[in-house]
Amino acid sequence: MSNNVITICRQYCSGGKEIGKALADTLGYEFYDNELISLAAKEAGYPESTFEKVDEVPTNSLLYSLVLGSYGANGVGAMPDNDKLFGIQSDIIRNAAKKGSCVIIGRCADYVLREEERLIRVFLRADMDFRVERYKKTVESADTKNPEAVLRKTDKKRAAYHRFYSGEEWDDMMNYDIVINTAKTGIEGAVKLIKEYVEEFNKVKPK
Repeated sequence: MSNNVITICRQYCSGGKEIGKALADTLGYEFYDNELISLAAKEAGYPESTFEKVDEVPTNSLLYSLVLGSYGANGVGAMPDNDKLFGIQSDIIRNAAKKGSCVIIGRCADYVLREEERLIRVFLRADMDFRVERYKKTVESADTKNPEAVLRKTDKKRAAYHRFYSGEEWDDMMNYDIVINTAKTGIEGAVKLIKEYVEEFNKVKPK
């Protein structure tokens, strides 16, 4: 692969989608987030709503119960027939990486593309008060009574999803090339930092 691929894992409401989109626009890369659901649904011949229900381990999916302890990462039944999203999205992620430089949000893309030399793995975190403020401002159906519980629950789902498919801990900072506290840098600052890293990366690993 001669293309740069930037994967972004993120704590909920740390600014992942906004940062990823701005970064892709700045670098002239393709951007994949919810687009992966659309492409996966089209590939499988299902309505998008079917895959949205199992995207990154929703609470009521069969996958969620499996992830929370019914089966291990390599256990019997670990890939149920009614959870095709991960496999299809993985193929789409690999194809996207081959087509051109891109930014991919979540969905274990860092693990799916782990063998690629031109992979840059980013993890975005933020202080809780920063995330709560973003949650209240950006989530239309925000639970203003107990926002911290919502944030922690979503992070737990993402961690479980990542652990289930990769066997790795989602929040193990050793698995990433860049870790940024977006509460300290702001959205624009995070984009700038990643862009500068990409520029230095290209000097060491020229295309």
